[in-house]
Amino acid sequence: MPELPEVETIRLGLQKYLVGHTILDVDIRMAKIFQGEKKNVIGAKITDIKRIGKVLIVELNNEFLIAIHLKLTGQLIYRGERVSRVPRVSRVKIGGELPNKFTHVIFHLDRNSVLYYNDMRKFGWIRIVENSKLKMQSFFKDLGPEPFKDLTFSKFIKIVQSSKTPIKLVLMDQKKIGGIGNIYANEALFDAGIDPRRPAKQISEEEAKKLYSSILKVLKNGIKYGGSSDVNFVNALGEDGSYQEHFLVYGRKGEKCRRCGLVIKKIKLGGRGTYFCPACQR
Repeated sequence: MPELPEVETIRLGLQKYLVGHTILDVDIRMAKIFQGEKKNVIGAKITDIKRIGKVLIVELNNEFLIAIHLKLTGQLIYRGERVSRVPRVSRVKIGGELPNKFTHVIFHLDRNSVLYYNDMRKFGWIRIVENSKLKMQSFFKDLGPEPFKDLTFSKFIKIVQSSKTPIKLVLMDQKKIGGIGNIYANEALFDAGIDPRRPAKQISEEEAKKLYSSILKVLKNGIKYGGSSDVNFVNALGEDGSYQEHFLVYGRKGEKCRRCGLVIKKIKLGGRGTYFCPACQR
């Protein structure tokens, strides 16, 4: 599932390409993905693109907005006048020329522009929401404080020290902390030298400071390199990110640790692949 850096990368792209466009029509090819009345957005101008955790918010110049959760394999791909050249994209990740069998919603925009919503696994959703009801949505109400927004260190250490759950699972719990998923939890814990299996409550204040700093560091690097495209993630033009080329520990089972030279191990923790160095992380 795309995590904070991937969704933020998409947001930045959509902000660049979509803002100022008017929605002329919406072609809904799979009804279960689209929730709400399309008539409420047709004719509206896109004014801004925001993000709440892993959910994208397309703001309009009327009383509605469009909330989009990409879930596991969702993609938002823009084509139009603001793209000087059609980028080279992965046919495997996108499914071929657009639109294709994985294209489930198409936003037709003014100036011969289009926004495609692709989703191979069909887990994502698009909701038309009244502005006044945004904070009533479950994804908003249940979301914990988010890095770069309201996750201060004082909040972070309270979250950590109040749980007996393995620290990696605490980092990934969206009700505790918004935006961190499997990739960046692995990366942050390696950078901080903390064993992902340790009960969160046993993390000292000094270790928590290091981990808090590491979380911000790996998330910033994820955004810097345009997200991780180890599975289906692509940016707003359909291009791969490159953070996977800079992984510290994630996906590196059997490879040598870049710190100590010992072999990286992989275990299952909470049903998710967990990568760590048994020597460097304690």
